[in-house]
Amino acid sequence: MRDGGAVQDGGVVGEDRVERSGGRFGPLRKHWLLTSAVALALLATATAVPLVLAGSGSGEDAPCQEIPASTRALATDPAAATRALDPGDDMSRYPAVRRLIRHENPCGDGAEVLGDVVVAATVAARRGTPHTIAQARGAYAVVAAMEWADVPRAMAPGVARMLADYVVDEARYLSTDREAAAPAVTAEQSAPDRRGFTEYGRFLAPGEAHADFEYADQLAGATAKTEHLVGELVKDPEAFAILYDAERAYFAHYLERLTQQGGDPDWQPDERPEEWYSSTATTWPDNDLKDIAKRIGALMQHRAEHTREGDIADLDAFDEAVRRHTRGSYRPAARQLTTRPPMGDIADRAVSGPVRGDLMDGRHQLFTALDAWATARRVPEKRAKTMRQIIDNAYVRGV
Repeated sequence: MRDGGAVQDGGVVGEDRVERSGGRFGPLRKHWLLTSAVALALLATATAVPLVLAGSGSGEDAPCQEIPASTRALATDPAAATRALDPGDDMSRYPAVRRLIRHENPCGDGAEVLGDVVVAATVAARRGTPHTIAQARGAYAVVAAMEWADVPRAMAPGVARMLADYVVDEARYLSTDREAAAPAVTAEQSAPDRRGFTEYGRFLAPGEAHADFEYADQLAGATAKTEHLVGELVKDPEAFAILYDAERAYFAHYLERLTQQGGDPDWQPDERPEEWYSSTATTWPDNDLKDIAKRIGALMQHRAEHTREGDIADLDAFDEAVRRHTRGSYRPAARQLTTRPPMGDIADRAVSGPVRGDLMDGRHQLFTALDAWATARRVPEKRAKTMRQIIDNAYVRGV
């Protein structure tokens, strides 16, 4: 496992017997003979007796689901795990993937095992390694399968590590509005055009596939809106810390690749500026920085909402646990960098030191990094103020 939550990838298909038994009404069908016999007895005696069937509970009171040995084996076999969680470009294997990983009440250490399987299947194996198309499709399938699920707490850190490894793809979801054609795209499909633009983000690593969380497959019944899943995951302080670290690391990574004017160094002027839309060197950096700030604001919004709803029973204890799991602070380099590391390396970047100030004041954390970058790079005051305002507005909208 890499530091910072990045691990290997891997899996064999093991199936969830509870899912196949017919959803929440499965136990009733399973015990239909018992149900009929009790009902007849009640009719005969005309006695009002509350009827409780085995397996009719819900939540943690419901019978747990054993995780098959074949599924457990995937956690230590990255190549097999990737095959097992890859839904295919046509999503034909998506139902099998969903049965494999979606369990609301796994027995024993089953939830942690499922998190390990997700990590093994989707996360880059080592530093400098870009995601494959199969891994990226697997990441899409996991988000789609878990989007509206009650994620078991012990599984949350593993799923969070997966999202952290795709931090560029997760953040990009906010700024696009288009029809996606597949659950993931190859490096060739996401490559910049002649103007240096690609809708898959700035500073992309060569040779890396990207999950496309905007894709929706009506036939398979799959959508993958990451914000819904993030909102569920961050009830767990370790998962919160993993996602918060990844966003702050991405912010520092992004700033240190901008020009001294805060623009995209790869941008080229439009050949036909008279067209209805014409970008500048700062158009897409502004959008990207807005997305990052909004996602950090959203983490704080989820924290507040879960506290109001009682999912976080003790906010001070939760915040202390987040701080324990947080790796540290992230500051941009004092000079412009030209390297294009894969997404997993962004989330796995070395920290600059311990966290300073209130960790849960996301705006303070963003401004501290931005101001340090602007001072070191001698960014024009007007541009630095504009960027600060963009980040401030987006953070507040996220909150």
